Amino acid sequence: MMEAPEEPYRVSSFCPRNGCVEVAVLADGQVALRDTKDRSRPPHRFTRDEWSAFIAGVKNGEFDLPSTPTGA
Repeated sequence: MMEAPEEPYRVSSFCPRNGCVEVAVLADGQVALRDTKDRSRPPHRFTRDEWSAFIAGVKNGEFDLPSTPTGA
């Protein structure tokens, strides 16, 4: 299995310090996602199609949080 690179992981400018996820495009075209709080853990890996579908859903509001927590 190919290891995820140390660079060029990117983190959103909207994230608080050390409290987000980082994303990197791997040499094989997959996308690696890891937690900034524990970079020693293996990243989650996604195909480009999976990542594109997720980002499209984010942009479409499909993952927006409800205004009140469920069960509240």
